[in-house]
Amino acid sequence: MSRLLHVADGPYAPPVPAHELTVTAADGARIHVEVHGPENAPAVVLTHGWCCSTAFWAAQIRALAADHRVIAYDQRGHGRSPANPAYGTEPLADDLEAVLEATLAPGERAVIAGHSMGGMTLMAAATRPAVREHAAAVLLTSTGSARLVASATVVPMRAGRVRTWLTRRVLGSRAPLGPVTPLARRILKYGTMGPGSSPQMVEACARIVHACPSRVRHGWSQVLDLLDLDHGVRELRMPVEIVVGAADRLTPPVHARALAAALPDCVGLTELPGLGHMTPVEAPDLVTGKIRALAATYIPSARGERAVPVEESA
Repeated sequence: MSRLLHVADGPYAPPVPAHELTVTAADGARIHVEVHGPENAPAVVLTHGWCCSTAFWAAQIRALAADHRVIAYDQRGHGRSPANPAYGTEPLADDLEAVLEATLAPGERAVIAGHSMGGMTLMAAATRPAVREHAAAVLLTSTGSARLVASATVVPMRAGRVRTWLTRRVLGSRAPLGPVTPLARRILKYGTMGPGSSPQMVEACARIVHACPSRVRHGWSQVLDLLDLDHGVRELRMPVEIVVGAADRLTPPVHARALAAALPDCVGLTELPGLGHMTPVEAPDLVTGKIRALAATYIPSARGERAVPVEESA
């Protein structure tokens, strides 16, 4: 049981999708996609972070699928998407673009929510035609655009070269995480979650993170170490809302504030006291509510209006 890919019951157990498909990205990478909810409902696309999978969004999927069409996919090498030798921000953008083109009708608008590396995927794909066509609004949760390792506070010491070196060694480790033990839960909670996170939340995150293959975890850690997507932030021209945990050790609030200052159309920044990096799990109702509100505000079909084709609204 220590190798469960996710919890099997409770609010963080992934619901059964209405249907599944495999999307092929530009370089041939195969991406696993799940679709939940009514076929003609307003669309929401969810992109998860480093070492996670579609199961990370279980609480949001369960709630939103009642009246939204929820599309969630596994980043390459994560979950049920096979590993691929291509690591980098451009492959992430390729995958998102392929998913949008395969699941949304021409001109259909959606709210796209990205957590951590999922938010970075949106920054990397900001100029892609599919994102420009389909993104009605964006929610960025617990993410940043650059300088991630130097600003992380996983290692409890003063900022500087030594802390950066140690953080790089910790986050870039090739060592397998092993089974989910009490010690493993405590380590994961310290590094990624707020001190008040419930055992149920910690268990859900531990199962997901420990299921990520060590080679995939290491490969993407190198991409995050060298990340520089400040230019992509400025290209996210649609309405963007930001959520961050005030106790986030991986992408501290300094990143969220920098994003808010750089975005052309930031419609809100919410800092959650006591919460860590796993905000969709730690504050499921709040994150779900943000997505629902963005859909109601920026997707005409969610308000019962006629959807305006992209060329008419340009």
